[in-house]
Amino acid sequence: MNRRKWAAALSLVLLLILSACGSGDSPSPSGSSSAGTNQAAESEAAANIDEDNGKILIAYFTAAENSGEGVDAVTTASFSTINGTAVGRLRAIADMIAEHTGGELFSIRTSVVYPSDIGKLIDYAAQEQSEDARPELVSHIENLDDYDVIFVGYPNWWADLPQVLYSFFDEYDFTGKTIIPFNVHNGSGLSRTVQTIQELEPGGEVVEDPFTISERNVEDAAGEVDSWLDGLGY
Repeated sequence: MNRRKWAAALSLVLLLILSACGSGDSPSPSGSSSAGTNQAAESEAAANIDEDNGKILIAYFTAAENSGEGVDAVTTASFSTINGTAVGRLRAIADMIAEHTGGELFSIRTSVVYPSDIGKLIDYAAQEQSEDARPELVSHIENLDDYDVIFVGYPNWWADLPQVLYSFFDEYDFTGKTIIPFNVHNGSGLSRTVQTIQELEPGGEVVEDPFTISERNVEDAAGEVDSWLDGLGY
């Protein structure tokens, strides 16, 4: 074989080799289509979760945001230290729920100025209960009809809801909505508060698996909150 024919043959072999390598390294059209299909399926699944759960509101009451005596995270009854910052315990749990679900926060505020000292707060809560008080609400939910799911957070005061929660449920009709209680306590758990909420909101669907945690464990509750919400499908 002369030199010209040899060079032509060598060039043909090199072209065949390069062609084979290129077909192995490049993503195939079917592979690109599959990736696009997977992304579309994931987007559709996320959309279905939103459609299933609806728009979420996270309403919570903490005396820490209704106190006029300042903040001392060591001695007061309603604060925990989260990442070095004093935060109302129910607000801390509400923040964890909001981070997981994307829900909107709503602080239940009242004209009452609650004592920040634990002893005084306990006594005041007992007085409110004995009077069956209905503290005046000064914060109000706008566009309640927009929300399908209402998380409701509260402390356990004398084995019952704080009286301001009675004012809250008196003001709103949650018929047709999902109500998900969450609670911080000092040993009494939920007591009978979930049943009380169902009695106050007979047209709402109160979930059978509410969240409750000791006030001593609030700072490290994020993992428990996430597991609870995953179990509920959020």
